[in-house]
Amino acid sequence: MKKIKILFEDKNVLVIDKPAGIIVHSDGKSKPARRDSHSGGEKTIADWILLNYPSIKNVGEPILIEKKGGKIEKILRPGIVHRLDKETSGVLLIAKNKKTFDFLKEQFQNHKIKKVYRAFVYGSVSDPKASLATGKRGVINVPIGRSQKDIQAYTAGRGAREPLRDAVTEYIILNKFTDTNNEIKKKEVLHQYSFIEAYPKTGRTHQIRVHMRYINHPIVSDPIYRGNKDLALRMKRLALHSLSITFQLPSGELKTVESPLPLDFKKVINTYINHS
Repeated sequence: MKKIKILFEDKNVLVIDKPAGIIVHSDGKSKPARRDSHSGGEKTIADWILLNYPSIKNVGEPILIEKKGGKIEKILRPGIVHRLDKETSGVLLIAKNKKTFDFLKEQFQNHKIKKVYRAFVYGSVSDPKASLATGKRGVINVPIGRSQKDIQAYTAGRGAREPLRDAVTEYIILNKFTDTNNEIKKKEVLHQYSFIEAYPKTGRTHQIRVHMRYINHPIVSDPIYRGNKDLALRMKRLALHSLSITFQLPSGELKTVESPLPLDFKKVINTYINHS
Protein backbone atom coordinates (compact mmCIF):
# COMPACT_ATOMS: atom_id res chain seq x y z
CA MET A 1 0.00 0.00 0.00
CA LYS A 2 1.09 3.56 -0.68
CA LYS A 3 2.39 5.42 2.36
CA ILE A 4 -0.40 7.19 4.22
CA LYS A 5 0.36 10.73 5.36
CA ILE A 6 -1.14 11.95 8.63
CA LEU A 7 -2.37 15.54 8.33
CA PHE A 8 -3.59 15.99 11.92
CA GLU A 9 -3.88 13.85 15.01
CA ASP A 10 -4.83 14.20 18.66
CA LYS A 11 -6.27 11.81 21.24
CA ASN A 12 -9.73 11.88 19.63
CA VAL A 13 -9.34 12.28 15.87
CA LEU A 14 -7.07 11.26 13.05
CA VAL A 15 -7.05 13.05 9.70
CA ILE A 16 -5.19 11.39 6.85
CA ASP A 17 -4.31 12.22 3.26
CA LYS A 18 -5.89 9.39 1.27
CA PRO A 19 -4.03 8.55 -1.93
CA ALA A 20 -6.01 7.93 -5.11
CA GLY A 21 -6.49 4.26 -5.99
CA ILE A 22 -7.22 2.93 -2.49
CA ILE A 23 -10.73 2.08 -1.30
CA VAL A 24 -11.74 3.22 2.18
CA HIS A 25 -13.20 -0.12 3.23
CA SER A 26 -14.16 -3.41 1.61
CA ASP A 27 -17.52 -3.72 -0.12
CA GLY A 28 -17.62 -7.45 0.45
CA LYS A 29 -17.02 -8.15 -3.25
CA SER A 30 -13.26 -7.74 -3.55
CA LYS A 31 -10.92 -10.20 -1.91
CA PRO A 32 -9.66 -8.80 1.42
CA ALA A 33 -5.92 -8.41 1.95
CA ARG A 34 -4.19 -10.86 4.26
CA ARG A 35 -2.65 -9.09 7.19
CA ASP A 36 0.37 -11.41 7.17
CA SER A 37 1.07 -10.93 3.46
CA HIS A 38 2.37 -8.21 1.21
CA SER A 39 0.56 -9.63 -1.79
CA GLY A 40 -2.91 -10.84 -2.64
CA GLY A 41 -6.17 -9.07 -1.98
CA GLU A 42 -7.06 -5.40 -2.20
CA LYS A 43 -5.72 -3.39 0.70
CA THR A 44 -7.97 -0.70 2.14
CA ILE A 45 -7.72 2.32 4.41
CA ALA A 46 -9.54 0.20 7.00
CA ASP A 47 -6.69 -2.35 6.81
CA TRP A 48 -4.17 0.45 7.41
CA ILE A 49 -6.15 1.70 10.42
CA LEU A 50 -6.39 -1.79 11.94
CA LEU A 51 -2.66 -2.31 11.48
CA ASN A 52 -1.53 1.04 12.87
CA TYR A 53 -4.36 1.80 15.33
CA PRO A 54 -5.68 -1.57 16.57
CA SER A 55 -7.48 0.14 19.47
CA ILE A 56 -9.89 1.73 16.96
CA LYS A 57 -11.06 -1.69 15.72
CA ASN A 58 -14.52 -1.59 17.28
CA VAL A 59 -15.14 2.14 16.94
CA GLY A 60 -17.86 2.99 14.44
CA GLU A 61 -20.49 1.03 12.61
CA PRO A 62 -19.62 -2.15 10.68
CA ILE A 63 -21.72 -3.22 7.70
CA LEU A 64 -23.21 -6.68 7.36
CA ILE A 65 -23.26 -8.25 3.90
CA GLU A 66 -25.04 -11.47 3.01
CA LYS A 67 -22.82 -13.80 1.00
CA LYS A 68 -23.72 -16.87 -1.04
CA GLY A 69 -25.31 -19.60 1.06
CA GLY A 70 -26.76 -17.06 3.48
CA LYS A 71 -23.49 -16.48 5.31
CA ILE A 72 -23.21 -13.00 6.83
CA GLU A 73 -19.90 -11.17 6.47
CA LYS A 74 -19.08 -8.40 8.93
CA ILE A 75 -17.02 -5.62 7.38
CA LEU A 76 -15.27 -3.39 9.89
CA ARG A 77 -15.15 0.35 9.31
CA PRO A 78 -12.87 1.34 12.19
CA GLY A 79 -13.48 4.98 13.11
CA ILE A 80 -14.68 5.82 9.60
CA VAL A 81 -17.38 8.51 9.71
CA HIS A 82 -17.38 9.36 5.99
CA ARG A 83 -15.77 7.99 2.85
CA LEU A 84 -14.10 9.01 -0.37
CA ASP A 85 -14.42 7.14 -3.66
CA LYS A 86 -11.51 4.88 -4.55
CA GLU A 87 -10.02 7.25 -7.13
CA THR A 88 -10.61 10.41 -5.07
CA SER A 89 -7.60 11.71 -3.16
CA GLY A 90 -7.40 13.93 -0.10
CA VAL A 91 -8.68 14.58 3.40
CA LEU A 92 -10.31 11.71 5.30
CA LEU A 93 -11.53 12.12 8.89
CA ILE A 94 -11.34 9.20 11.36
CA ALA A 95 -12.63 8.98 14.96
CA LYS A 96 -10.37 7.29 17.53
CA ASN A 97 -13.08 6.50 20.09
CA LYS A 98 -16.84 5.94 20.22
CA LYS A 99 -17.68 9.23 21.91
CA THR A 100 -15.87 11.17 19.18
CA PHE A 101 -17.40 8.98 16.46
CA ASP A 102 -20.90 9.84 17.68
CA PHE A 103 -19.93 13.52 18.01
CA LEU A 104 -18.62 13.70 14.44
CA LYS A 105 -21.49 11.63 13.04
CA GLU A 106 -23.96 14.13 14.48
CA GLN A 107 -22.07 16.99 12.80
CA PHE A 108 -22.28 15.19 9.45
CA GLN A 109 -26.00 14.49 9.89
CA ASN A 110 -26.69 18.12 10.71
CA HIS A 111 -24.54 19.37 7.79
CA LYS A 112 -22.23 21.22 10.16
CA ILE A 113 -19.05 19.82 8.62
CA LYS A 114 -17.73 21.82 5.68
CA LYS A 115 -15.86 20.07 2.88
CA VAL A 116 -14.05 21.63 -0.05
CA TYR A 117 -13.08 19.76 -3.23
CA ARG A 118 -11.09 20.64 -6.34
CA ALA A 119 -11.78 19.07 -9.73
CA PHE A 120 -11.02 19.38 -13.42
CA VAL A 121 -14.14 19.10 -15.58
CA TYR A 122 -14.82 18.83 -19.29
CA GLY A 123 -15.90 21.99 -21.09
CA SER A 124 -15.97 25.68 -20.28
CA VAL A 125 -18.36 26.09 -17.36
CA SER A 126 -20.60 29.15 -17.66
CA ASP A 127 -19.99 31.83 -15.04
CA PRO A 128 -22.69 31.54 -12.35
CA LYS A 129 -25.12 34.41 -12.02
CA ALA A 130 -24.34 36.41 -8.90
CA SER A 131 -27.04 36.68 -6.25
CA LEU A 132 -27.36 38.01 -2.72
CA ALA A 133 -27.94 34.47 -1.41
CA THR A 134 -25.00 32.69 -3.04
CA GLY A 135 -22.61 35.44 -4.10
CA LYS A 136 -20.76 34.26 -7.19
CA ARG A 137 -21.19 30.57 -6.46
CA GLY A 138 -23.05 28.28 -8.81
CA VAL A 139 -25.70 26.15 -7.13
CA ILE A 140 -26.85 22.69 -8.22
CA ASN A 141 -29.92 21.79 -6.17
CA VAL A 142 -31.17 18.55 -7.71
CA PRO A 143 -32.13 15.34 -5.86
CA ILE A 144 -30.12 12.18 -6.52
CA GLY A 145 -31.21 8.55 -6.83
CA ARG A 146 -29.84 5.33 -8.27
CA SER A 147 -29.65 5.05 -12.03
CA GLN A 148 -32.24 2.90 -13.76
CA LYS A 149 -29.64 1.79 -16.30
CA ASP A 150 -26.63 1.02 -14.10
CA ILE A 151 -26.93 -0.33 -10.56
CA GLN A 152 -23.47 1.09 -9.67
CA ALA A 153 -24.32 4.59 -10.85
CA TYR A 154 -26.48 7.44 -9.61
CA THR A 155 -28.54 10.01 -11.49
CA ALA A 156 -29.70 13.53 -10.68
CA GLY A 157 -33.27 14.57 -11.40
CA ARG A 158 -35.43 12.79 -13.96
CA GLY A 159 -34.52 9.21 -14.73
CA ALA A 160 -33.40 8.39 -11.20
CA ARG A 161 -35.02 5.56 -9.28
CA GLU A 162 -36.95 6.25 -6.12
CA PRO A 163 -36.21 7.09 -3.39
CA LEU A 164 -34.67 10.40 -4.39
CA ARG A 165 -32.57 12.22 -1.81
CA ASP A 166 -32.07 15.97 -1.62
CA ALA A 167 -28.61 17.04 -2.78
CA VAL A 168 -27.03 20.49 -3.01
CA THR A 169 -23.61 21.33 -4.44
CA GLU A 170 -22.17 24.84 -4.73
CA TYR A 171 -19.12 25.64 -6.85
CA ILE A 172 -16.87 28.38 -8.16
CA ILE A 173 -14.73 28.43 -11.31
CA LEU A 174 -11.03 28.84 -10.57
CA ASN A 175 -9.79 28.69 -14.17
CA LYS A 176 -10.94 28.00 -17.71
CA PHE A 177 -8.29 26.58 -20.03
CA THR A 178 -7.61 24.46 -23.08
CA ASP A 179 -5.31 21.53 -23.79
CA THR A 180 -3.94 23.03 -27.01
CA ASN A 181 -1.98 26.05 -28.21
CA ASN A 182 -3.72 25.99 -31.58
CA GLU A 183 -5.88 29.13 -31.74
CA ILE A 184 -8.50 27.45 -33.92
CA LYS A 185 -8.76 24.31 -31.78
CA LYS A 186 -9.04 26.42 -28.62
CA LYS A 187 -12.53 27.39 -29.75
CA GLU A 188 -13.64 23.76 -29.98
CA VAL A 189 -15.51 22.35 -26.96
CA LEU A 190 -13.43 19.17 -27.29
CA HIS A 191 -10.34 21.07 -26.11
CA GLN A 192 -11.95 23.19 -23.36
CA TYR A 193 -11.77 22.47 -19.62
CA SER A 194 -12.49 24.14 -16.29
CA PHE A 195 -10.81 23.94 -12.89
CA ILE A 196 -13.46 24.22 -10.19
CA GLU A 197 -13.80 24.27 -6.43
CA ALA A 198 -16.90 22.48 -5.11
CA TYR A 199 -18.72 22.69 -1.78
CA PRO A 200 -21.15 19.80 -1.17
CA LYS A 201 -23.83 20.90 1.27
CA THR A 202 -25.14 17.33 1.54
CA GLY A 203 -23.24 14.07 1.55
CA ARG A 204 -24.77 11.83 -1.10
CA THR A 205 -22.82 9.05 -2.79
CA HIS A 206 -21.02 10.34 -5.92
CA GLN A 207 -22.71 13.71 -5.34
CA ILE A 208 -20.19 16.07 -6.98
CA ARG A 209 -19.61 13.62 -9.83
CA VAL A 210 -23.35 13.24 -10.51
CA HIS A 211 -24.11 16.95 -10.21
CA MET A 212 -21.30 17.97 -12.58
CA ARG A 213 -22.56 15.42 -15.08
CA TYR A 214 -26.06 16.89 -14.62
CA ILE A 215 -24.88 20.32 -15.81
CA ASN A 216 -23.04 18.62 -18.72
CA HIS A 217 -19.56 19.13 -17.29
CA PRO A 218 -18.54 15.70 -15.94
CA ILE A 219 -15.29 15.37 -14.01
CA VAL A 220 -12.30 14.58 -16.19
CA SER A 221 -11.51 10.86 -16.56
CA ASP A 222 -14.52 9.82 -14.43
CA PRO A 223 -14.88 6.08 -15.13
CA ILE A 224 -18.67 6.12 -14.59
CA TYR A 225 -20.03 9.54 -15.51
CA ARG A 226 -17.86 10.90 -18.34
CA GLY A 227 -19.99 9.14 -20.97
CA ASN A 228 -18.22 8.88 -24.32
CA LYS A 229 -15.56 11.44 -23.45
CA ASP A 230 -11.94 10.28 -23.51
CA LEU A 231 -9.51 10.27 -20.60
CA ALA A 232 -7.96 13.73 -20.67
CA LEU A 233 -5.29 16.09 -19.32
CA ARG A 234 -3.04 13.05 -18.74
CA MET A 235 -5.25 12.20 -15.76
CA LYS A 236 -5.52 8.43 -15.60
CA ARG A 237 -7.88 8.61 -12.63
CA LEU A 238 -10.93 10.58 -11.56
CA ALA A 239 -9.77 14.21 -11.36
CA LEU A 240 -11.32 14.89 -7.93
CA HIS A 241 -9.45 15.90 -4.77
CA SER A 242 -10.79 16.43 -1.24
CA LEU A 243 -8.96 19.65 -0.40
CA SER A 244 -10.12 20.44 3.13
CA ILE A 245 -12.51 19.62 5.92
CA THR A 246 -13.72 21.87 8.74
CA PHE A 247 -15.23 20.28 11.85
CA GLN A 248 -15.60 20.80 15.57
CA LEU A 249 -13.31 18.94 17.95
CA PRO A 250 -14.79 17.53 21.18
CA SER A 251 -13.04 20.42 22.97
CA GLY A 252 -15.26 22.83 21.05
CA GLU A 253 -12.45 24.13 18.84
CA LEU A 254 -13.28 24.54 15.16
CA LYS A 255 -10.60 22.76 13.14
CA THR A 256 -9.77 23.00 9.43
CA VAL A 257 -7.39 20.44 7.93
CA GLU A 258 -6.15 20.77 4.36
CA SER A 259 -4.55 18.30 1.96
CA PRO A 260 -2.05 19.75 -0.54
CA LEU A 261 -2.92 19.20 -4.18
CA PRO A 262 -1.42 15.88 -5.34
CA LEU A 263 1.31 15.64 -7.97
CA ASP A 264 -1.04 14.76 -10.86
CA PHE A 265 -3.14 17.88 -10.15
CA LYS A 266 -0.03 20.06 -10.00
CA LYS A 267 1.13 18.67 -13.34
CA VAL A 268 -2.14 19.66 -15.00
CA ILE A 269 -1.92 23.17 -13.52
CA ASN A 270 1.71 23.64 -14.58
CA THR A 271 1.18 22.14 -18.05
CA TYR A 272 -2.13 23.68 -19.09
CA ILE A 273 -3.02 26.60 -16.79
CA ASN A 274 0.21 28.34 -15.78
CA HIS A 275 1.43 28.24 -19.39
CA SER A 276 -1.81 29.30 -21.04
